Amino acid sequence: MKFSTTFFGASLVHLAVGTLTSTYYLKENVVGRDFYSHFDWQAIKDPTHGRVTYVDEPTARGLNLTYASHDTFILRTDATTVLDPAGPGRNSVRITTKNTYTTHVAIFDVRHMPQGCGTWPAIWATTETDWPSGGEIDIVEGVNDMGPNAGTLHTVEGCTMPASRPQSGISGQLDCNWLVNYNTGCTVKFKSNKSYGPEFNSNRGGWFVMERTEQHISMWFWARDDHRVPLEIKLGLPLLNTKTWGLPAAYFPNTECDLEKFFKAHKIIINLTLCGDWAGETNTWAASGCPSTCVDYVNNNPTAFADAYFDFAAMRIYQPIF
Repeated sequence: MKFSTTFFGASLVHLAVGTLTSTYYLKENVVGRDFYSHFDWQAIKDPTHGRVTYVDEPTARGLNLTYASHDTFILRTDATTVLDPAGPGRNSVRITTKNTYTTHVAIFDVRHMPQGCGTWPAIWATTETDWPSGGEIDIVEGVNDMGPNAGTLHTVEGCTMPASRPQSGISGQLDCNWLVNYNTGCTVKFKSNKSYGPEFNSNRGGWFVMERTEQHISMWFWARDDHRVPLEIKLGLPLLNTKTWGLPAAYFPNTECDLEKFFKAHKIIINLTLCGDWAGETNTWAASGCPSTCVDYVNNNPTAFADAYFDFAAMRIYQPIF
């Protein structure tokens, strides 16, 4: 279902009185083949040192690593090639939005996420040309099927989060400074085990939502079978009011962090790497119960990555009504 946004501006401004940035209108409804016009493919060296080779758009299309129908967009890694240990990594995909965003709501309707030993999928946002000074927001991230999902902020020095705040998730480190504890960031583990990996996929996925304002960054997750998912999210309706959604899974207020200072205009990035600085880290790999070493496993077991793919039903971007 697609909506025109041409009539929302003047005719709906009166609805924003008293709500300000809690009321939003649908600006971008990205479904199926729309992903090709809204994203750029980045054939770059993996900044997280993963055992992957990110390919450009023609290569991704030619190898069927990205493909789309009228209501589906798939992003995956190669699952057929045994790798030469001295050669390049497994072909994979990293895409970034053409547009940048500040105050907005982003909704990701995901049916399936990459799973399996060695996988490190992510949906996140940053200013790549000014990282880490421009900040980073991780909306979906995890490794080696070790759920649940985590929402995380990464900044330069000076941004911290309060220990107690209104959220359903569990706070980890409170200092967002990327130089602390090997760039752990200030992180929140979601409450639902259905928010990541095999449990997410067996439940046919769900909705990840991030609201960014100058006052707070909030994240929600609703599993596909959750009867509490707001109707406007489930149906992709043209208006949202985030105040009606209840407690977020992760809540990052500006009380001890000037969000406007630490977070610049961001592009949204979707990528799938393998191994690297987190999934392949020795202690993380050992804790996952996966066999061999991460790099050897990725090199020698292509069919293990048959389920290493994203299936997006939609990405929707909402802008505030002022």
